[in-house]
Amino acid sequence: MSKLFKSQQENINKLLKKPIVTQLSGLFTDAGKELYIVGGSVRDAVLGIEHDDLDFTTNALPKDILKIVKPYADEFWDIGAKFGTIGLEKGGLKVEITTYRSEVYEKESRNPKVTFSKTIDEDLFRRDFSINAMAIKLPEGDLVDPSFGFRDLAKGVLKTPSNPMNSFSDDPLRMLRACRFVATFDLGVDKELVSALVKLKERLEIISKERIRDELSKMLLAKDVVKGLRLMVETGLSEYIVPEVPKLKMEIQPQFYHKDVLEHTYRVVNSVPQDLVTKLAALLHDIGKPDTRRLIKGEVHFYGHDVLGARMARKRLFELRFPKKVIEDVSKLIRLHLRPYTYYMGWTDSAVRRYARDAGDLLYKLNALAIADCTTRIPGKAKKNLELIRDLEKRINILEEEEESAKIRPPVDGNEVMEYLKMKPGPKLGEIMNILLEARLDEKIKSKEDAYKMLDKWKKGR
Repeated sequence: MSKLFKSQQENINKLLKKPIVTQLSGLFTDAGKELYIVGGSVRDAVLGIEHDDLDFTTNALPKDILKIVKPYADEFWDIGAKFGTIGLEKGGLKVEITTYRSEVYEKESRNPKVTFSKTIDEDLFRRDFSINAMAIKLPEGDLVDPSFGFRDLAKGVLKTPSNPMNSFSDDPLRMLRACRFVATFDLGVDKELVSALVKLKERLEIISKERIRDELSKMLLAKDVVKGLRLMVETGLSEYIVPEVPKLKMEIQPQFYHKDVLEHTYRVVNSVPQDLVTKLAALLHDIGKPDTRRLIKGEVHFYGHDVLGARMARKRLFELRFPKKVIEDVSKLIRLHLRPYTYYMGWTDSAVRRYARDAGDLLYKLNALAIADCTTRIPGKAKKNLELIRDLEKRINILEEEEESAKIRPPVDGNEVMEYLKMKPGPKLGEIMNILLEARLDEKIKSKEDAYKMLDKWKKGR
């Protein structure tokens, strides 16, 4: 049993005093069954991270768990019963209770084969990493730590409870989870674990795209995302997740601060806000560069990499089963991410309005991406680019205050146009509305009277 420091024991005691913990402990004790708080709930308590996301494990079979908790729970669900898990809600808190188990992915299967274990040690040894293989025995509150997870957490190293080759073979998704935990808790990685990642990376092919998507999303939002990305790329895992990213390790022209596009990408991902859409856009914003690389008069250029990159990102995110809105937003950010760089040429108010209109509700994410993209280059040039984008933001704010530029509409709507021109809905109406919108953006029309005069001119010119 691991020896806890005073502050860590106090954190454990807080966890033990939670009403749902004491109540469930009493129910299972009365039923003659064992019950432990387990996994991330224990890890976070040791780290002093407080939350109500609790997981329990027991020697009771799913049917017995149901029998114990059914009279107690406000609600319960048994959709995971075949995997040993019963969920319940009490007082607004949701928890899961799982029978001791082990799970293995058969060679070509995308779903784990679950078998139940007889002891808590067997259950803990089958878990992904030692820092997640700790349990608190109820009601006593003793820490059960057969894999020395507390020691590994204190040392800041990620290890598996058993041989990593066996662990990752049993559940290949654990390889991507390794990258996430490294990024989340700023951990170093055991050498044997790294070797296993390299040797077993192909096993990721049997994991469903949805599960890979979820792990990638969590890693991108971790506090040290670059550390996780480096592990993913250097071990070759990225070839089975986002194969476009490792291809960014390519030499570029000397006027850039970083020796390759991959290092630049890491910096951009690290610099953008903690938002999944913006993080994905940062990760993929330059993936069109390898295919657009051209040497012209001794200088390297990537003309059109924004457009190509947007198409490539759309395809990759679709394959990873991201929601349609996420795919649309990320590809749009990538397609537009170079647009602010032309601001130095001198944009009119109309051009600023068009930029805001085209960006829509992604405007501030696009500006954040552009700022991160330009400030990771040569310091002198980065400062100039940052000043330009900041000035662009100020102008947008001024225009938004004047007339909410991102929501500009023609002075007349489609119904009014149809009534005035005695026409029916169709492509021609859409053409007219676009003409009116462009005129509004160029300040050629401001009132209904102006709009009707333009419609008269359009009608006479037919």
